[in-house]
Amino acid sequence: MANVFTELKTPTTGTYKQPTGLFINNEFVEGVEKKTFEVINPTTEEVICSVHEATEADVDIAVKAARDAFEGPWRQITPQQRGNLLLKLADLIEKNIELLASVESLDNGKSITMARGDVGAVVGCIRYYGGWADKIEGKTIDIAPDMFHYTRLEPIGVCGQIIPWNFPLLMLGWKIGPALATGNTVVLKTAEQTPLSGLVFAQFIKEAGFPPGVLNIISGFGKTAGAAISSHMDIDKVAFTGSTVVGRTIMKAAAASNLKKVTLELGGKSPNIVFNDADIEQTISWVNFGIYFNHGQCCCAGSRIYVQSGIYDKFVAAFKKRAEQNKVGDPFHPETFQGPQVSQLQYDRIMEYIESGKQEGATVETGGARHGDKGYFIQPTIFTNVSPKMKIMQEEIFGPVCAIAKFDTEEEVLQLAHDTIYGLASAVHTKDLNTAIRVANSLRAGTVWVNCYNLLSHQLPFGGYAQSGIGRELGEEALANYTQHKSVAIRLGGALFG
Repeated sequence: MANVFTELKTPTTGTYKQPTGLFINNEFVEGVEKKTFEVINPTTEEVICSVHEATEADVDIAVKAARDAFEGPWRQITPQQRGNLLLKLADLIEKNIELLASVESLDNGKSITMARGDVGAVVGCIRYYGGWADKIEGKTIDIAPDMFHYTRLEPIGVCGQIIPWNFPLLMLGWKIGPALATGNTVVLKTAEQTPLSGLVFAQFIKEAGFPPGVLNIISGFGKTAGAAISSHMDIDKVAFTGSTVVGRTIMKAAAASNLKKVTLELGGKSPNIVFNDADIEQTISWVNFGIYFNHGQCCCAGSRIYVQSGIYDKFVAAFKKRAEQNKVGDPFHPETFQGPQVSQLQYDRIMEYIESGKQEGATVETGGARHGDKGYFIQPTIFTNVSPKMKIMQEEIFGPVCAIAKFDTEEEVLQLAHDTIYGLASAVHTKDLNTAIRVANSLRAGTVWVNCYNLLSHQLPFGGYAQSGIGRELGEEALANYTQHKSVAIRLGGALFG
């Protein structure tokens, strides 16, 4: 019998049954080559368990299951039935929110409070797209009296989806919601660092009543399973969230294979702009949340903080004090705000950026070192005395590290904000509505927050300008990623050309 489950334990839920197999055709199975890989707890640096690794052969099997479902039972289900299945899935996730959040914290290291928020957002997202399922509509177009013209929005087909490790469940929800609502089938690869919560989630797909093959979830590495998805000749579309470097690789593979459609949600180096008239106390809280939320492992993190000269010194002192109050430690402690970084590799990358900042002459106002002696913990870090071309100002660090720079005028800060290859997010803090709207409209970024940060909603589209990606997640706009237009022209009678 296949060994595709193991018993694990979390501090909040006790012992539970953890799937470790590949979820294909509504069943957990071993990989063809029976390879496994270890999953590491970032809090303790110890092995949690091993899961089955998908190879190219396993991707082929999953794609065939998805294709059979798309051409068979899934196509026969009405849009309303699709919506009902998504709503049922959302109910099951909500019912199991504590289990899913606990596995997320165990696997990823994020605080249990943040993990519960993530799972709650998954519930909202899937319900939202469940409501959209029977509202994917074409239209009739009146062109000529002897012709009947109409359009249809049809599903693309089999979609490959590759999600990151920073928000494992949330990104899973963002990806599958619009894809399934519009009638596609899916082969989704979780990140190799964080496969566990996605596998627990997979149990509820069958329980909700989805036909076999509609949603397949596999664990594996980017260079094997991810590459196989990107280049597969029977996958019609690929969606990826992750780094810009990997996004380029996926886009090349998609083009070189069957020219599959591509959406990419990539990196960022987001400016967080504070004007002289900002409410300092409120702004400090939002700036803190903007960079240290999710341990700084957030594509839209407000890592470049620009503060107008009139309040610069006051802001730096207050922000330093606030950052030092962040509770760093055990993700299952109820007061923890910042857990460990996701892996040794990510920890090392962040520490290299911190060392680079020091070497280039920036001032460490606080942090800049390891927190504790076990786990991948890093102190909340603030740099000042930075220049625009420093590595820590140009490259995405993806950790609890930010840099503060001074500006004098609105024109100057817009130039500084746009000194980047990215354009994912940004923020403006001011009491002046005219300034807020003028600057928000001028910023070249897919999202602009005003007097807040990191407030995302499944009703609002999210995505980037420039090298921060292609297409939009969330909102009605995400439906366009998973549909294609068909025009139908019917001649009603009469002689050709009159």
